[in-house]
Amino acid sequence: MTDLHRVCGRLAPIARLGVLAITLSAGSFSHAGGFQSATTVTAVAIAALAQNEAMTKENVIAGTMDIDFSTRTNKDTSGDLKTGSPALGAKDSYKFNLVVVDTTRFSGMVTRQPNLYGKTLGRKQQEAQLFYSVDLAVRNPKDLKQEKNVGKWVGTVPIDQASGAFDLAGGKAKESALRISVDAVGRAAAFQETFRGKLVGKAENKESLAAYTFKRVVGGKERIVTVKKSDPMRFDNIVLAKGPADSYPTTTVTGRLDYDYETGNWYTDGIRFKYDLDGKEYEDVVTGSIKWVEDADRATNGKGLYDFNLRYNEDKNKKSGGEAAAFDKMSDEDAFFAIDDSMPALTGRVNYVDTMSGETVSNSKVTYGLHANKLTKVQVMNFFKLWTLAIGPTNDE
Repeated sequence: MTDLHRVCGRLAPIARLGVLAITLSAGSFSHAGGFQSATTVTAVAIAALAQNEAMTKENVIAGTMDIDFSTRTNKDTSGDLKTGSPALGAKDSYKFNLVVVDTTRFSGMVTRQPNLYGKTLGRKQQEAQLFYSVDLAVRNPKDLKQEKNVGKWVGTVPIDQASGAFDLAGGKAKESALRISVDAVGRAAAFQETFRGKLVGKAENKESLAAYTFKRVVGGKERIVTVKKSDPMRFDNIVLAKGPADSYPTTTVTGRLDYDYETGNWYTDGIRFKYDLDGKEYEDVVTGSIKWVEDADRATNGKGLYDFNLRYNEDKNKKSGGEAAAFDKMSDEDAFFAIDDSMPALTGRVNYVDTMSGETVSNSKVTYGLHANKLTKVQVMNFFKLWTLAIGPTNDE
């Protein structure tokens, strides 16, 4: 029996996991499908089996994004729209090139346009919506320079400006459903799956915002942070489409992520991700904070960053009070943001260099460097998809 036949036998259970870009060939890698040898195929197969194994790794979400806020700078000059409106057709654009857990690249653009109303009668002249056009590529784990485009994340998301709701399934009515569409590659079958549910973004009317209290047990002691003006971004039964490989399953998301207008921080007391992987049900509960930190010279250099401290399944991973000494002298707020390396978490930073136009940001150069501490590839991919769905609210100051 040859090495190739042995590998074929081992791949039987892996077929359920949907490994992309595998062609069982002893030849060299080609853009039509396969990796270099049976040895490389074995490595890819092992990587697939490891999708739900915990890893500690830096830069699991890494790359750059360039945001152009054209709706802030390209204003209406026709006089036909309400005073202060962006020009008809002006769009904010979010162009990014991001790699998730080394072997998947997302590159492309999301655009966002607002509702526009006529000046005289107030009739709607333009519908608010997002449009996604993102290329999906897989990379050979044995040689990351070898890369193949396998599909698209594409489609339209209508926005209800009054409620701030992003209707993830609403593009279907425009024959432009938001979806992940993957081509047949090697022996992996083509598939297409849509996003569903609603993401309710920041409220247009800020007058009704109320206080909200967040609690966290740190070092065996309950810590409390109260946000006086909390603006929740809600996840109402969002369904994340599977892919780019079958091993990244369809996932349902509920919960909230709250924005604090006084500090620019984000908090959550529970975002829930539910999914089925290889016949077993999982639920991850994400809690914690994303802290906004401004550079001391931000007024001149435009620099700021988000400092991530999102814990996974905190209740299941609580330690005994023996760790308390490290946090005893911290204030509640400092302890709330403190990173505990013993806890599964997504940490790291997203750095911004903003260009100002008057008192508003007109462009942002963004660099991602997020790290996994005892997280699985599925957990990282699920967060990345959700964060990308919230690309507007999370990047508006």
